[in-house]
Amino acid sequence: MHMDEVIHRINALAKKAKAEGLTPEETIERDKLRQIYIDSVKANLVGQLNNTYIVAPDGTKRKLERKQ
Repeated sequence: MHMDEVIHRINALAKKAKAEGLTPEETIERDKLRQIYIDSVKANLVGQLNNTYIVAPDGTKRKLERKQ
């Protein structure tokens, strides 16, 4: 499932939840889709941070390191 489809389905379930409520199966589906979306956002952020460098005033670059 592509992220556009995940977002579209999350939005459809949110609209239905406001209008008439969700069945237990739909609630489980919504929770799974939300977790897929959150995991995707986290992975994108980690990827971006892995490619981030800090430039010192003297012009040298150093890779951003992960905190322990």
